[in-house]
Amino acid sequence: MTTSIRPIQAVASPKTTLRSVRAVAAGFFAMVIVTGIVDQILHRLGVFPPWGQISYAPVPYVLAVIYRTIFGIGGAYVAARLAPRAPRRHALYVGVIGVVLSFAGVVAAFTRDLGPVWYPILLLAVTLPAARIGGMLYVRFGKTENGR
Repeated sequence: MTTSIRPIQAVASPKTTLRSVRAVAAGFFAMVIVTGIVDQILHRLGVFPPWGQISYAPVPYVLAVIYRTIFGIGGAYVAARLAPRAPRRHALYVGVIGVVLSFAGVVAAFTRDLGPVWYPILLLAVTLPAARIGGMLYVRFGKTENGR
């Protein structure tokens, strides 16, 4: 007679689930808020055209992709830092939300005249790698001696 050993599956408690949701929400909203502030500043400085005006100049869009990627890394890092466990997974959840929203931007760009179509496509392409980098940075450099 043989006995099989089954791994015990950990069931997340409601408290842990709530902490996970809070971590992802905090990372996502931190990224959105900082991005919105920088967008507003760049509009006021004239780097971006006034709200409602469409531009096809590449420089503002390239700049936006760069800082949105950096802020995406930061948002994923925040989610990883606040995660009760599995920090890289929480960072990727922020990236998944970003992918959904970026995909909506791609659809909008193809259905309306909002500017160059390559911009939302490029944002879509960098979203998950940025989230992965944010999670990896936390795992590599963000932990202290007690694991948090």
